[in-house]
Amino acid sequence: MLIQATHYASPYYEYTCYDALYKESPWHVGGCLWHSFDHQRGYHPDPFYGGVMDVFRQPKYSYYMFKAQRPVEASDGLAESGPMVYIAHEMTPFSSRDVTVYSNCDEVRLTVNKGGKVYTYKKDKARKGMPSPIITFPGVFDFMTDKKLTREKHEEDVYMLAEGFMDGKVVATHKVLPARRAEQIRLRVDNEGMNLRADGSDFVTVIAEVTDKNGNVKHLNNYYIKYFVEGEGRILGDADVMANPAPVKWGSAPVLIQSTTKPGKIKVRASVLFEGSQMPVSGELEFTSSAPMYPLIFDAMEECLTKQMESSSVDKKNDAELELERLRREQNELKLKEVERQQTDFGEKRN
Repeated sequence: MLIQATHYASPYYEYTCYDALYKESPWHVGGCLWHSFDHQRGYHPDPFYGGVMDVFRQPKYSYYMFKAQRPVEASDGLAESGPMVYIAHEMTPFSSRDVTVYSNCDEVRLTVNKGGKVYTYKKDKARKGMPSPIITFPGVFDFMTDKKLTREKHEEDVYMLAEGFMDGKVVATHKVLPARRAEQIRLRVDNEGMNLRADGSDFVTVIAEVTDKNGNVKHLNNYYIKYFVEGEGRILGDADVMANPAPVKWGSAPVLIQSTTKPGKIKVRASVLFEGSQMPVSGELEFTSSAPMYPLIFDAMEECLTKQMESSSVDKKNDAELELERLRREQNELKLKEVERQQTDFGEKRN
């Protein structure tokens, strides 16, 4: 994703990029870059994966690169505005030593670990081209430092904090922490503030994220998530199209939930497909659909057939099973701490 963002911003090769468009002559009317979302192409069998968001409208790094090009002044328009800063780095064992930051602020300070070094970037206002070039702090991340601090019981000291400054004042911040062991599934509705209408056709995206105990998304995992829906909603698609169960990609597994023709509560539960004593705990989410804006004209028999065709291949977990899962997780956590203590006493952790 870093390469994609650089490709759109200002690559080393000659290409129609954002920086090049800004350097055009005054009589150049405008230009565009393709494309906003990943999608199925009509002229080619391979999907297009160059969107600034994926097919479920989840932002990639390039989204934040473009976000950094907006004016720093806040406005009352429909689009987001104002100062921003974003660290495009996940602090994993495979992450680059170079840290990339996107920001529209005049100055950015990057703090690496508590009490660690502070690095500063100041925008060259005389530079021609795109308003906010990609910021790179070379060689500032070291995974072995994370490992050392964690072994010394200072896990909470491992983070990166970016602060955006305007006129000497902090106007935007972004903090990144490394994701530890995957422990839970977090569910959220991605509806951009729009209510789900109970018209039998409206649908909303629900996203299951695999996180550690502190809520940091575990981007590097290959679980499958199985969903179960209760109430006035149903899942669009089933296992035939890998909708349910759904593979986790970059830490999340979205699903589309469609409304029925009756307003009411919708409960969504998500669990890992292959369960085990050390697997993440299931997540649960409840939201409500609203009455349709206009009277509905439909065949009641058709709606009954739709309900009968819904997939029933995923078994539902009851409340008792969910509570048992949670208690088992707590018990396993105590066992793991005992094993960790034994390893420390034996000396394995010092190797």
